[in-house]
Amino acid sequence: MSAAPSPVPDGPGAELLTIDELAAAVGTTVRTTRYYASLGLVPPPVRIGRIAYYGPVHRARLELVRALQDHGFTLQAAERVLGGIPDDAGVEDLALQRAMLTSWSAEPPAVLSRAALEEHAGRSLADDDLDLLVTLGGLERVDDDEDLWRVLPALPVGLDLLDVDVPRESLGLAEAAIRRHMEALADELTTILHEQVLQPYRRESTSPEDALRLEETVSTLRRLTLEAVVHGFQRAANAVITRSLSR
Repeated sequence: MSAAPSPVPDGPGAELLTIDELAAAVGTTVRTTRYYASLGLVPPPVRIGRIAYYGPVHRARLELVRALQDHGFTLQAAERVLGGIPDDAGVEDLALQRAMLTSWSAEPPAVLSRAALEEHAGRSLADDDLDLLVTLGGLERVDDDEDLWRVLPALPVGLDLLDVDVPRESLGLAEAAIRRHMEALADELTTILHEQVLQPYRRESTSPEDALRLEETVSTLRRLTLEAVVHGFQRAANAVITRSLSR
């Protein structure tokens, strides 16, 4: 992912931060901030003399990355999200993106040591168990040295699948199929949401009350969409069974 051009601070009174101040403001570390910047997730800083400064857009992008990860998005998924946002997106657009994307997830996932993870799972976990749980989207490794793991919402399903008497390779193939189709569905639904809801909202003169109504609308759409996906899969599965029996 290529880095976006350095954004110009928003207005003459916009606050400029050093990288230490930026990391502290967002609640991350300088090392992590530099790593995100190396991936192009945070644009290059604004240089004044020999000092590098970061403005409101830098902070908004970093907050978006943090929010995505806190709500279960992998770093690779966060890269794809940021890659789809225009380089000239302002603070308001980035805040709206954050609200729209993170609203689909529940509370932020926990980060546990391996020992704490095994206690949480109620069982010991071999290395190949952990590898499968990562493949199934139930875990994400946070730190190799400290053996830290991010617990994702799919972990209970993954733990149940560890005891299913089928080849583990088949579980990986099934997960890949689910993820592939779910990403395509999410992409199509997101396009509809942007074109039919967000773009009209942006074109109109809006007030804080309008923003609140949009937030409530998105929350309702989230709930209904998740229910529709479950019912839609059940309906499709029944149709497949019916066709199979007829043959």
